[in-house]
Amino acid sequence: MTKEELCRAAWAMLDRAYAPYSHFRVGAALECRDGTVFTGCNIENAAYSPSICAERVAVSKAVSEGHRDFARIAIAADTDRFTSPCGVCRQVLWEFAPDLEVLLYNRRGKIQELTLRQLLPYSFDSTALEE
Repeated sequence: MTKEELCRAAWAMLDRAYAPYSHFRVGAALECRDGTVFTGCNIENAAYSPSICAERVAVSKAVSEGHRDFARIAIAADTDRFTSPCGVCRQVLWEFAPDLEVLLYNRRGKIQELTLRQLLPYSFDSTALEE
């Protein structure tokens, strides 16, 4: 799948987002190393804390289907600026793919390419538990 196709898959998820409170819809498309793609959208809740981001929906779907080897993720939002994953999503992604390629996609069809290591330079992982 090309970067553009992965970004369009994330963009398509905006229509499925449930964001009646923030009205900030986000879509994600997570590509596994074997080429399988899992999509997600943000799902809000009136109590706020039970809300879940698009990235974690995609990760949850992938892991629940037996996939844990991720290559890249595209994150789309209907904004001019690029929307990066929140801190919680960065940590969840790090658990499975510290070397993940991150594609941020905006409404103008532009792509910003980053790595998860750039987004989370001082990560917390299992090595911290070994001391």
